[in-house]
Amino acid sequence: MKLIKYTLISTFLPIALFAQNVNAQESKNTILASELKSSVDSASYALGMSIATDLKKRGVTELNYSLFAKALANGFSGANKLLSQEDGQRAISNYLTAASKRSENLVLDEGNQFLKANKTKAGVVTLPSGLQYLILKSGSGPKPKATDQVTVHYTGTLINGKKFDSSFDRNQPLSLSLSEVIPGWTEGLKQMPTGSKYRLFIPWELGYGENGAGEIPPYSVLIFEIELISIGK
Repeated sequence: MKLIKYTLISTFLPIALFAQNVNAQESKNTILASELKSSVDSASYALGMSIATDLKKRGVTELNYSLFAKALANGFSGANKLLSQEDGQRAISNYLTAASKRSENLVLDEGNQFLKANKTKAGVVTLPSGLQYLILKSGSGPKPKATDQVTVHYTGTLINGKKFDSSFDRNQPLSLSLSEVIPGWTEGLKQMPTGSKYRLFIPWELGYGENGAGEIPPYSVLIFEIELISIGK
């Protein structure tokens, strides 16, 4: 994982989706392995799963499955298209934009509620920036400056407990400059004496912001357990 800030740009859309934005019930049909009787059957099912996985990542939670299947058939046959390519692309763009906004609002609300509750817990310190931290182990060494190079061990998770990176798992500390990392790291590590271990609770504004990064969705509150091993190269 790169702790240096960057913008994640997603460009993959497996198939042009010509479907109406309507409510749909969860499919009750469970395909059995015995129904996959040929390589075409297996590939067809796998492609459907791949498309569904990608759309879920984009925040899509509801589709008209009948129209979705009809669009696939029409796309292959080239006949009886309900939408022109231009209107279809516009429908996709509008739908995915709205779905992304709903997903972002949910993440924002969950993050705000988490930080609001967390700040009332024993031992949690909240700084003016909104950064929160909890001392897990006190150190006695010097504190780094914003321009220092540091060596750390860390684990990063989302507020739902999902781990997205860990130097502990790799058994390999990370050395980096505090001038090149997300603001929450820079500010948090400046509070830490060498040899200490803190848990940082980083608001989205001090993390990866509105873009997210890798497995980290946009507007995510981040939790890092960081052990400051040393300052300097």
